[in-house]
Amino acid sequence: MKPFDVYPLFDVEIVKGRGCRTYDMLGNEYLDLYGGHAVISVGHSHPLYVQRITDQLNKLGFYSNSVHNSLQVTLAEKLGFASGYEDYSLFLINSGAEANENALKLASFYNGRKRIIAFGKSFHGRTSAAARVTDNPKIIAPVNAGLEVTFLPLNDLEAVTKELNKKDVCAVIIEGIQGVGGIRLPDTHFLKHLSKECKRTNTVLILDEIQSGYGRSGKFFAHQYADIRPDLITVAKGMGNGFPIGAVLIAPHFQAVHGQLGTTFGGNHLACTAAIAVLDIFENEHLIENAKQVGDFLLKELSAFSQIKEVRGLGLMIGIEMENSVTDLRRRLLFEQKVFTGSSGTHVIRLLPPLCLTHQDALLFLERFEQALRVE
Repeated sequence: MKPFDVYPLFDVEIVKGRGCRTYDMLGNEYLDLYGGHAVISVGHSHPLYVQRITDQLNKLGFYSNSVHNSLQVTLAEKLGFASGYEDYSLFLINSGAEANENALKLASFYNGRKRIIAFGKSFHGRTSAAARVTDNPKIIAPVNAGLEVTFLPLNDLEAVTKELNKKDVCAVIIEGIQGVGGIRLPDTHFLKHLSKECKRTNTVLILDEIQSGYGRSGKFFAHQYADIRPDLITVAKGMGNGFPIGAVLIAPHFQAVHGQLGTTFGGNHLACTAAIAVLDIFENEHLIENAKQVGDFLLKELSAFSQIKEVRGLGLMIGIEMENSVTDLRRRLLFEQKVFTGSSGTHVIRLLPPLCLTHQDALLFLERFEQALRVE
């Protein structure tokens, strides 16, 4: 048996990491400006994170959700305080796609409706309903196609109002910042209008903060720049700094019903320990503030590059759009400049570094980025 071939792979194997640096089997050091798809939030192998998980594993790695687990309570309290959603409830699962699946299910249980509104260039996951509300027909299998979804242009006030006025929409699902779609930001006025219209029509507003949340934007959640409070918020990626965990933050007007939702691995002892460690490191090292400061610096400096068509983003979630394909540029960054980056489509480089990226690390990236551009 061998692994199922689902991704084209760079010819690099990373075997070690520390902070914003990773190391391959040959000992080469790389500057990590991608964080493994925005997963590494507090840095690779953070000492507190490693120690907490090690200590917990020496006590208990897993037991079922049929008994009390005080770590879940601690995590919920800390996350509520850190995010400003202390009056919400927390349902713990294992991934972002699973979080969106459960959010869509909760929404439909709540108002009994079936139709979903999503947006062009959206990405919400690769499982059944999550794939269907993703604007990518290639990942929607025939078995997924039954869910009724209406895709609208992002930031189109008139279109979303027209659809919500039909009062048959179960939920609107929208990313705090579109990641796979190219680091595209919902307009603040649009989010305010959307929130108001969802309330008026008894439509559930789901904010997918899987990539844009957990401090990456410079606020705990990107939608907080618009000063709105969604009904459901989904999180994952940076939540466990690499340990698989996801969650749905659930507004108080949703009533829990035994047997309606469930999970085997969600909220297990190791996952909760990892997530608690992340929140403690955020607080101790002021990483959300750091994301804002270093991100603002990068956005300003990158906007001065004449070769760049457009720079978009907030905090340490940055898209660099080029006039031509970025395939060769990313390869030069990786193999010649030893910098990991991501991409979106053919023309956008995505930067999603650990939130501990320093000003010096940012300067080093800018130097290496400039070197990689010189051969163009």
